[in-house]
Amino acid sequence: MGLNVPRDRLCLVQLSGGGGKIHLVQFRERNYEAPRLKALLADKAVIKLFHFGRFDIAVLKQYLGVLAGPVYCTKIAAKLTRTFTDRYGLKDLCRDLLGKDISKQQQTSDWGARELSADQLKYAASDVLYLHALKNKLDALLEREGRTGLAQAAFEFLPNRALLDLAGWKDVDIFSH
Repeated sequence: MGLNVPRDRLCLVQLSGGGGKIHLVQFRERNYEAPRLKALLADKAVIKLFHFGRFDIAVLKQYLGVLAGPVYCTKIAAKLTRTFTDRYGLKDLCRDLLGKDISKQQQTSDWGARELSADQLKYAASDVLYLHALKNKLDALLEREGRTGLAQAAFEFLPNRALLDLAGWKDVDIFSH
């Protein structure tokens, strides 16, 4: 419904294993019973790919009670490798790295609706469809720039960063003097 985790409820989770299939899990009436999704998020043998994982991990923890891990964030990888730009949105990365134009037109539509429109479903699918291909491109850039270890450390810390956000330190740099 929005980007304020305590206020805006979780409505939809999109998943893709990278083979072009997309799975959508819609939550209605605040019913967050999703045992298979929760098990997948907690499965240490499966890397969960996100774009802006900091938010996604926090919202999943808040509403599903599961701290996702291990994780990989395409936004963090992009910020560590594409230092020549300040454009790290999914749309920008898909266009620049994969030559794919994705529409963000439905981003601000009503995700709390009982029935989602075909356009909303298409948008939701495109939000995860290219994450595996982006990871492959970004991994090559991380390797080339010698930042793979730094990225891995950031990914490992990301669930803890989400917990800090949930605990009230969202806009505080706890590492500053």
